[in-house]
Order: sequence, then structure tokens, then C-alpha cells
Amino acid sequence: MSKILFVVTGATYWTLNDGTRHPTGYWAEELLTPYKVFTEAGHDVVLATPGGVVPAPDPGSLAPGANGGRDVTPELAEIAALAAPLKLEDVDLADYQAVFYPGGHGPMEDLAVDPTSGRLLVDALDSGKPLGVVCHAPAALLAANRADGTSAFAGRKITAFSNEEERQGGLADKAIWLLEDRLKAIGADVKVAAPWTPNVVLDGNLLTGQNPMSSGPLAVELLKQLG
Repeated sequence: MSKILFVVTGATYWTLNDGTRHPTGYWAEELLTPYKVFTEAGHDVVLATPGGVVPAPDPGSLAPGANGGRDVTPELAEIAALAAPLKLEDVDLADYQAVFYPGGHGPMEDLAVDPTSGRLLVDALDSGKPLGVVCHAPAALLAANRADGTSAFAGRKITAFSNEEERQGGLADKAIWLLEDRLKAIGADVKVAAPWTPNVVLDGNLLTGQNPMSSGPLAVELLKQLG
């Protein structure tokens, strides 16, 4: 079976436009659901974070209301890799058959400006290996530049957490920048659907999902590419 690399934010806050820090991290459902899809299909999942820091879930993502009434804390505690992630800087793409980035606002803080993650994304895209990125995790694409300074994702069809979803979530007016806007600015062909509906966009080996409702369908599509 295959080894799938999860690149997870190490951030625990998102800096807002007034300088305050909004508590965040990875979105639990966007990590947990794909993890279950992949491992139940027999694949191994390895986690990595910038600096190897232990990632934290966004507090809001632990609420039962965000998880169909379930308390997902015990389920996350069963994922041993969350307590001992690899250092992203030590990752060798050759060791993995696919790469997946779960979301949460955390990637807006760290992965969006992380050159190591940026190089990994460029290499994964060019390798032809399945590359899945969901919700706010496409913020990491902002750091994925080629040697000439252009974005590796310019012209690629993608989706991501939309401006309207950010507005409905109550944080758009507090954000320094909005993800949909920034992705369009680097030349990506951003295709968003109605807020809070599943939306997965495929462009070759690149698979992106718009929101938490898209993480499961995205994982299923990634499995198809693994074969």
C-alpha cells in the first residue's frame, strides 16, 4: 500500500488586521475524515509540520456541532502521529506516493509564507503524484513559486474557502487578506460553489476542496488516483 504525507499547520493563531491573534490550528474534520478514508483503505499516513511542532486543532473544530454531534477529541487522540510529527524540513517527497494538506486558518499564518512547504508543493505538483489541498490549506500555494518568481499554480484550476464563506463565518472584515482573492492574484483559476456545499476541483494530479464538507469527497478522489 501507499504512504501518504499529511502536511499540517503548526500555527495556533491567525493574526487579524487589528493585530490580535485569533486562536486556530488545523480543522479537525479536515484531518480526521481523510485520515480515516486513507487508513481504512490500507494506506499509511505520515504527518509533518514546520519544525516538527505538535499541531493543535482549531478550538472551534472540536465542537460537536462541527462534527455531526460527535466528540472527536478521542478520535484525534488515537492518531499517534499527531503527537510526534516529522519536521517538514526533513521530508523526502520520494518516500511518499501522495501529499495532502488539511485546512483550518492555521495555514494562513505559517504555510502561506513557508518556503520549505512551497518547494514541496512545486515538487509534488511536478511529480505527478496526487496532491490534495482543502479549505484554507490552499493558502500554502502562495509560497509555491518557481525559480523565475512565478507561481507554480498560475493557470491551474482550484477551489478554496470562499470570500462568502469567510463573511458568513464572521471573520472576513477582520482578515488582513482573503484567501480567494489572494489565489486569484497569483493567477490561479479559482472556482467556488455555493457556501458550505461540497466542491472538489480536479486539475490533473491536483485536487482541491472548498470547505470541510469537501474533505471526504476529496479524499475519495485522491484514492482513485492512487489506484
